[in-house]
Amino acid sequence: MLGDKQAGLAIQHEILNSHQLFRSPCLTRQPRLRVLALAAATDMGSNTPIEFLLEESGIELMILYVIPEVELPVPLPDHDVAIVIASDSEDCRDALRKIDQAASRWPRPLLNPPEFVCNLDRDKLHRLLGGIERLEIPANDRRRTRAVVASIAISRGACRIAADLAFPVIVRPRGSHAGVGLAKVDDAAAMARYLDTRQEPQFFISRFVDYSGGDGLFRKYRVVFVDGRPYACHMALAERWDIWYLNAGMSESAAKRLEEETFMRTFDIGFARRHATALAGMADRIGLDYFTVDCAETKSGSLLIFEADNTAVVHNMDPPDVFPYKPPRCARYSKRSRRCCTSASGLARRTRA
Repeated sequence: MLGDKQAGLAIQHEILNSHQLFRSPCLTRQPRLRVLALAAATDMGSNTPIEFLLEESGIELMILYVIPEVELPVPLPDHDVAIVIASDSEDCRDALRKIDQAASRWPRPLLNPPEFVCNLDRDKLHRLLGGIERLEIPANDRRRTRAVVASIAISRGACRIAADLAFPVIVRPRGSHAGVGLAKVDDAAAMARYLDTRQEPQFFISRFVDYSGGDGLFRKYRVVFVDGRPYACHMALAERWDIWYLNAGMSESAAKRLEEETFMRTFDIGFARRHATALAGMADRIGLDYFTVDCAETKSGSLLIFEADNTAVVHNMDPPDVFPYKPPRCARYSKRSRRCCTSASGLARRTRA
């Protein structure tokens, strides 16, 4: 959290070598449901922050870290339903493999199974979602080594990178999240300057889509899917294309918050209705019980997908005096998440009976 990732991972590694199961405090002595979350030994952004969804719920949460040095415990910690919270990233590959090998004989319902989680990385997602009506997602399978990107950088005056890809482009290090290393590159000289600031061995390159509105502002939406149903999580708007909620200045602008409030209050009859076909197609193909999507609207009215994963932060920590419209909306998808876990557990009990 202080920005020293390597030190944090070193501390985590030392602790996980001796202890892999952690129980969060529960509001009640007799929890109405016991959830076992299956995590990977990685940085804090690569596991679903499930605590936010279950807080103040009377549900017991246990997090089991699945690490290379230790096999899954036999028997597993007693639970009513399990959920995979590890992500489709290099750091999580071994954990997902171990969980997948045990999935067919898991003693309780297993939400977000690894076989579906493993479709979410950038070089696979656009192939998964390609062809959905009124949905646009730039190809991200152009994984380039540093040497290849460097050759682009020295091609002075060249405007085309590949047969179907020309400047401007979006470039980011492979495996990066939350905008780390993300840049819009307009020409070969800018690519050379970009490489001077990055040391990573591999990069993704994709086409840049101008998704600004008629007023010149960019709007980026986060939508959370629970059990196939979409919910509004937040909306950020700014003059810059590379928007994150924290850099959009939402708390400083009443006008921006009013537009976000309208988006959230009218989501079901507005945004979700406009993009019903794209949202339904995406939920069907991704197939996860819980995931999030960061998206926008193109100038032609299609749904533009930036990223889909199971680990984006969904929370209710914004100050209610500044964002009074958020707590009721957060309560809706948190309640749906709990109901999803409870329904899975109830179905399993009825099946066993």
